[in-house]
Amino acid sequence: MKKLIVLSGAGISAESGISTFRDSNGLWQNYRIEEVASPEGFARHPQLVLDFYNLRRRQLKEVSPNRAHEILFELEEHYDIHIITQNVDDLHERAGSTKVLHLHGELRKARPVNNENRVIPWEEDLNLGDLDEKGVQLRPHIVWFGEAVPEMGRAVKIAGTADIFLIIGTSMQVYPAAALVNYVPSHCEIYVIDPNLQGPFTESEKHFKMSATEGMKKLKEVLV
Repeated sequence: MKKLIVLSGAGISAESGISTFRDSNGLWQNYRIEEVASPEGFARHPQLVLDFYNLRRRQLKEVSPNRAHEILFELEEHYDIHIITQNVDDLHERAGSTKVLHLHGELRKARPVNNENRVIPWEEDLNLGDLDEKGVQLRPHIVWFGEAVPEMGRAVKIAGTADIFLIIGTSMQVYPAAALVNYVPSHCEIYVIDPNLQGPFTESEKHFKMSATEGMKKLKEVLV
């Protein structure tokens, strides 16, 4: 069974109603990045940061996977699919996808501020005073700007196994995630689904300049 490796970004979740970060009406419009997505911001205004992610966690309960997520799951009948996502939502999993690697963390998880490896499920609001069993303050399990991306090594290995590599709904502006395309094998076919993405690997018939849902419908016709 051929290996289809997917790099997904905010564009695939946007159609479910989740705000993206970089669009003109995205989440960053109401916050300075360094305030809500950096260790320094958390040190200065911890409850502000916690509230930002509390709002996003609550929103997750109000949205559902869209057709693009569902088609990726349906393709598991035909391909060995591994999704590498920059998204911190769980819409891929809720659509049924069985192999999902979250590069930038997950909204529904938390971890103590002194240990990035001890991750616990977290469904409700997270506030100052929420501690682990050792009395250490918990923080969102999110990779902030300036922090290492612990799963990047695994992602590089996965990308290196691809027969087909799909880039969907990502600006390819966030590193190191955007560099994953450089690790795919020479025989690998690269498909891109994004209405706005520019770049050397988008100038081909395998670049579908359309929404995630419409692009996945077209890709399924091509691959199955």
